[in-house]
Amino acid sequence: MDLTLPESGWTLRLVGLGAITSLGASIPVGYNIGVINAPTEFIKHWSNETIYRRYNVLLSDNSLRAIIASIISIALIGGVIGSLQGAYLADKYGRKKSFLCCALLLTGGALCFLCCRAVSSVELLLLGRLLVGLASGLTTGVIPMYLAEVSPIKLRGAMGVLCPLGLTTGVVVAQVASLEQALGTEEHWHYALGCFAVLNLFCYAFYFWIPESPKYLYSVKGDQAGSLRAIRKLFGRHTIGDDYIKLQMECANGQNGPSAQEDGQPQANRSLWSVVRDPTLTLPLVLVCALQGGQQLSGINAVFFYSVSIFESVGFSSQAAKFANLGVGCLNLFASLFGPLLMARCNRRTLCLLSCSSCAIILFVLTLSIHFIHLIDWFSYVCIGTILLYIIFYQFGLGPIPFFIGSELFDLGPRPTAMALGSLSSWGCNFVVGMAFPTLQNIWGAFVFLPFSITCVLLTVLIKFYLPETRGKEVTDVVPKVAHGFRSRVKE
Repeated sequence: MDLTLPESGWTLRLVGLGAITSLGASIPVGYNIGVINAPTEFIKHWSNETIYRRYNVLLSDNSLRAIIASIISIALIGGVIGSLQGAYLADKYGRKKSFLCCALLLTGGALCFLCCRAVSSVELLLLGRLLVGLASGLTTGVIPMYLAEVSPIKLRGAMGVLCPLGLTTGVVVAQVASLEQALGTEEHWHYALGCFAVLNLFCYAFYFWIPESPKYLYSVKGDQAGSLRAIRKLFGRHTIGDDYIKLQMECANGQNGPSAQEDGQPQANRSLWSVVRDPTLTLPLVLVCALQGGQQLSGINAVFFYSVSIFESVGFSSQAAKFANLGVGCLNLFASLFGPLLMARCNRRTLCLLSCSSCAIILFVLTLSIHFIHLIDWFSYVCIGTILLYIIFYQFGLGPIPFFIGSELFDLGPRPTAMALGSLSSWGCNFVVGMAFPTLQNIWGAFVFLPFSITCVLLTVLIKFYLPETRGKEVTDVVPKVAHGFRSRVKE
């Protein structure tokens, strides 16, 4: 069982922790997701010149496209690898040190970007993309878990959405930084790639000010004194006293069976294989992986990719279409700002059902409007309207909730592994979409959005029948509801 944290509401330390993790890791990860598209042509030209100068090899167009694809996709591969390592690092070294590891990897990647032109090394650019990919996978697996574990029940949702909010903010900041009017030029594109390192300073400057997760210290490490210090650091010295901790320990020692071990003694780390094979964890694991993978398979990145051509179809110039696409990114950020309020006041199931079902319908309408866009003039405006609606409904539930739902479905023992597998599903599906979408778009045309719509329909069915409501509930009350696999009755 989890250590119960005091319901003290927001404190300076809790707000500061949310801000530091967002600025130090989440926003830089989002930045690296959004920054790579704009300077692609400059990177291609520089790579061609660099390889010719160093190796006396003149690359063909196909070889150049392969190099650019490698530069883009190696970060996604790094995300997959980083996700797998997240569970080990979070259990072995703790949530706080895992956050520091994220920042170190990001800083290493930024230094590679800033130095690659000076030393004329395409390999250094690839290494930088791999490092930020590793950091990205680790961040999306560890940070939402860390924030959920330091939060009282009523603030758990609001803190849990800070990671996706940081990612969205980082994407918008990257879109601005990579504009030609900013750093998106042939002379400065490497600065655009690496300038996010300034944000990593927030991690280093405040690292000793933020506490370790009290629940991790108490239930995983068996460090009751350390958990007491962490609680007082988070919620104030007088929020919780020694008597409370003694009572928790007496209750734990007075219990029998596995739950006594979980409360009074350190929990054994759960390996990947033991979590996957445990039948009581099958349903929550399917939910976490389906929601995080489905988040990518719902087509959010494809919609952003396609929006520029849609804006051009209604008469926008190429430059104006890019600014309009930036406006869509700003709308995405604006909608995500309501996440903490929605998570605090609305049920998770309701938000997920509304978001997934609405996105399914909107994507179907988008498919039809794009297909018939050349037959009916005003369908161009329908396309724009559906894109805007999709962004709004996506941020109601499908955008933020998958990131932290694992921390509300799993006990502390299997939680890091479950969150790592969810992050793995997210980055793996992101890789599949990134690799397959351009090819399928050429073959299917507008109907490339139909698989995304079908994914949202399947998620709606899964959520309706198998996702329990977790808002305002202890994890120990939720776990039994999903312990019987697909025979579970989550509505009871």
